[in-house]
Amino acid sequence: MADLQDELHPTTEVGALDELPEPFVVAAPAPSPPDPDASPLRRARALLAAHPVADGYCGLLSALRGLPWYDLEMGESALDTDVPRLREGHVGALFWSLHLPEGTPAERALSATLDQLDLVRAVVRAHPEGLRSADTAGEISDARYCGRIAVLSGPAAAAALDDSLAVLRSLRALGLRVLTLSGTSWASGPGLTRFGEEVVREMNRLGVVADLSGASEATVRRVLAASKAPVLCARSGARALRPHPFNLPDDLLAALGAAKGLCMVPLAAEQTGPSVRDVADHLDHVRRVAGPASVALSGTYDAGVAHPRELGDTSRYPHLVAELLERGWPETDVALLTWGNVQRLLRGADFAARAAQLRRPPSTATLAECDG
Repeated sequence: MADLQDELHPTTEVGALDELPEPFVVAAPAPSPPDPDASPLRRARALLAAHPVADGYCGLLSALRGLPWYDLEMGESALDTDVPRLREGHVGALFWSLHLPEGTPAERALSATLDQLDLVRAVVRAHPEGLRSADTAGEISDARYCGRIAVLSGPAAAAALDDSLAVLRSLRALGLRVLTLSGTSWASGPGLTRFGEEVVREMNRLGVVADLSGASEATVRRVLAASKAPVLCARSGARALRPHPFNLPDDLLAALGAAKGLCMVPLAAEQTGPSVRDVADHLDHVRRVAGPASVALSGTYDAGVAHPRELGDTSRYPHLVAELLERGWPETDVALLTWGNVQRLLRGADFAARAAQLRRPPSTATLAECDG
């Protein structure tokens, strides 16, 4: 009987959990491989069932503020994003933007960002069958295995820091995962100031990922040189194909790839063009210049932008993947695009944070000390 008890309820020696390999994620049952003779759309759905989309930018929070009532689990026709369409589109994780409405006064940036972080918690709590808060790559995978869609907080505007590293630490404790480095005195056209470099070092120590979409070229280059953790561009296509201030020229795409960063191509007609083929052209270009390990997807749904034809809401990701398969993308590269690259970036940021925490305490630098 004792042997049977041990088999049913094995004991774990003290400290054994500390010896688990990093990262430790419970493996899900392996899905059946896609049928190469199936139609591209069927192959896309089969592939996404195994490697769902990690969407780098969702504007849902701002859209919800305009609705008197909503139920994301039942579905909302007034939105591009709800749980039924996320499931139909095989979306496994979403970064919810905390960016502020145009014209928000600087003195309101922090309180407005806190309001949005509070709304993230409230919305996820109100939809427990569909959504789950997540912070790490492991928690994203756990949410997926439980049949939930993982929600991560960010990117937020750098103005929310109120030029204070203590505020950065507080926002991280409240769940902030991504911060956009633009629009402040310490991250502007000329690049990072000394205080800006302190912000990047503290972000590395905390595991906050730097978003460089919309940052000046000087800022992008300085962050790539200074950051010990991989960075991302949450809404950037290829400027060689379509001129837009958020799109990246080839030399910056190559530098981003060399730094193991991530260019998240938006499904926004203004940036990538009016059709699914235009979006695929940007993905082809970024994959070729930055490398297959440095490209991902950014839906920009509910962010107030027009979307390409065939990609009108979050249910349409299989149609984009089908287009890539028809172009000859290897399934391994598609799996990196949709899921693997975001997982790798988050794990890299967390690894860099653990290493930095062993080396240095929290920074006490102030804007006046560094740049005054």
